[in-house]
Amino acid sequence: MTDGLAVFGDFAPDGRGAYDNAVARFRENNIVLPTFAQLRDPSTIPDAIVASLDGVDKNAGDPRNLFRVHWHNGLDAGTPGARFTDVPDHIELPSELTGVDARIVLAFGNRFPMIGAHKVLAAYSCLVARLVTGRFDPTVSRAIWPSTGNYARGGIAISKIMGCRGVAILPEGMSRERFEWLDRWVDHPDDVIRTPGTEANVKEIYDECMRLETDPTNVILNQFSEFSNHMGHYAVTGRALERVFEHVTGDGPDARPGRLAAFVSASGSAGTLGAGDYLKDAHGARIVAVEALEVPTMLYNGFGDHNIQGIGDKHIPLIHNVTNTDLIVGISDSSTDELDVLFNTPAGLRLLEERGIDPALGSMLTHMGYSSICNALAAITAAKKWGLGSDDVLMSVATDGSELYNSEREKVMSTRFAGGFDDAEAAQVFDTHLADVSTTHAIEMDEVHRNRVFNLGYFTWVEQLGVDIDDFERRRDQSFWNGLRPLVDTWDEMIVDFNAATGASHG
Repeated sequence: MTDGLAVFGDFAPDGRGAYDNAVARFRENNIVLPTFAQLRDPSTIPDAIVASLDGVDKNAGDPRNLFRVHWHNGLDAGTPGARFTDVPDHIELPSELTGVDARIVLAFGNRFPMIGAHKVLAAYSCLVARLVTGRFDPTVSRAIWPSTGNYARGGIAISKIMGCRGVAILPEGMSRERFEWLDRWVDHPDDVIRTPGTEANVKEIYDECMRLETDPTNVILNQFSEFSNHMGHYAVTGRALERVFEHVTGDGPDARPGRLAAFVSASGSAGTLGAGDYLKDAHGARIVAVEALEVPTMLYNGFGDHNIQGIGDKHIPLIHNVTNTDLIVGISDSSTDELDVLFNTPAGLRLLEERGIDPALGSMLTHMGYSSICNALAAITAAKKWGLGSDDVLMSVATDGSELYNSEREKVMSTRFAGGFDDAEAAQVFDTHLADVSTTHAIEMDEVHRNRVFNLGYFTWVEQLGVDIDDFERRRDQSFWNGLRPLVDTWDEMIVDFNAATGASHG
């Protein structure tokens, strides 16, 4: 299921037939692939392609939407006349909300096309790296997308655009909105596989992948082990966050100088943490990895269950660069559940205004879903743990928006606020989850802890899934990760050649 280390930097020895079939399919369907360089800097996308996007529904399965799989879309994307933004849409959380002087900035992931979440970038990265190296035949293969939600949706969207059949695997306990989206997009109901459990039940997803893998036409695109996931975020998300940082500290209208102190992200597949590697390489930023306190795998070798949807756990992803991580933080799902209510109710918005938060900014908090709130709380924790001040900027991502959790909010309201969510409840939620964020569950990653967390991955990847022990071990050294960096340029050269072979054009 892991295909070795799933590091594809060359053409598959037996890949000519798959490659030729892919070229023919893309020529027939007039599909043009964007390069990673174009997704990193959409101003380099040809004018003819940008013009062809005018008025194209951003949520449609239109091949042109591949050129929107980046951070530079506005909320108006898909409307006539809309253009890419120079700076990714973002929010800087005020100290009245965070309780710290350090600046916490999150880029909005719900601007991404089709699924309203940044995981569509991971899905594109994983499939395109296989496609252009002759490792995926869209005329024969089914793309299997194991996930705890958004990656599977992204995979289905990318599969449909690329003219192949995709299969989503995700826990049955995920939000209703995710399954409603999948029902609208899949052509075959059995292409949505519901596994037992919720966020923390990743092993059950892997078990289903192993069953499907007995059919050689099924290609498992495991986000937890595909290094193209890591590299897509290193190249694209890392640069997008750097651009936001440049804006808030340099060329923006309200800019003030600062240093990029840290990057914060929930682990999930660990793909997004690749952006932290980029920001560490470029700015010396420290990397904060986050997990649910109810399942404190990295913190305490723990287990359990939680509701911060978008974070799979009880294992260490193969693509997590553990020995480059500086801090582990645990955030409780009670905080994300209840702050989501605060940010999306009239009583909550009134309370925020009373606490000195501008109503316009307060209304932007609706663009933060569960894992987004988790990232913000972890950034507050890191700022307190390290004693960061007003010259320090912590960058993170709002992976998706609250619109994916309306049904979950209904559950929280009915079970915890059955009498209604009024001003008193809003004040209690704010005081409990924001006014005094604790640093109790935050561990500095010295050599001992880095090796401890790294070693936890052995049981999943070597014992259960058969990764060679030498391949597993070489990830411990930064030279392995540094050796991945040139792959993006290699894939871009292959994408250019692939597009030339298809002759497809959106011009």
